[in-house]
Amino acid sequence: MFTRRRHLAILAVLAAVPVLIAVAVRLSDPVGAGDGPPFLDRVTQNGLFVGLTALVICVPLFLPLAVGVVAGDAVAGEAGTGTLRYLLLSPAGRTRLLAVKLAGVVAFCLAATLTVVLTGAAVGLAVFGAQDVAVLSGGTITPWESFGRALLAAAYVTVSLVGLGTVGVFISTLTDVPVGAMAATVTVAVVAQVVGQIPQVEVVHPWLLTYRWFEVADVLRDPVAWESFRLNALLQAGYVAVFGALAWARFTSKDVLS
Repeated sequence: MFTRRRHLAILAVLAAVPVLIAVAVRLSDPVGAGDGPPFLDRVTQNGLFVGLTALVICVPLFLPLAVGVVAGDAVAGEAGTGTLRYLLLSPAGRTRLLAVKLAGVVAFCLAATLTVVLTGAAVGLAVFGAQDVAVLSGGTITPWESFGRALLAAAYVTVSLVGLGTVGVFISTLTDVPVGAMAATVTVAVVAQVVGQIPQVEVVHPWLLTYRWFEVADVLRDPVAWESFRLNALLQAGYVAVFGALAWARFTSKDVLS
């Protein structure tokens, strides 16, 4: 998983996002309160917020794109290169192989979010330093608490991406063309976000994969709004259960010719 050049290149691109933000804020005029993406106005007060700002910027497209590439390639990539049938000759069985693929996608989701947050924290501390900073509910938190909240935000976004990753693995079992599976997975995330912006279909909004993705900002309330975390975890668990079962049903009954 983490030895493939393509996956390492994706992580490198994600790491570049907070670096770009830190450089841009450093070289530009001070950002007013509420201007720009969430948390951007707090970057100069506490460099740890560079990672949080980058994470919020990456949630709509960059992170879904990264997860879509990895999840779409999970099974279809092996089939496309002709190595899948050799993997199935091992005594592990198809169920275990699929579980390993899913676990790899989950690990990549965690690695992707931590790459953004930790790179942002390192660059932000080097450029802006750290001090107490105001949170959304009006109180202040220390730099150590800021770092803890940044890790909590990474955990929130990781949970959000696990549902998409499972959908991607299911799509990957449907085809031998990895590029098609990657594109379809990213399309699912984009379409869900577009539908989520249409008020005429708001009845389906709570069931959308992306419905609670952007409530990650609730980790910066004092106390932390754990209800958002819980509801998001339940939503993503539903997608994991449904699409994990579909992926298992498809993969264990699939004729593997390549």
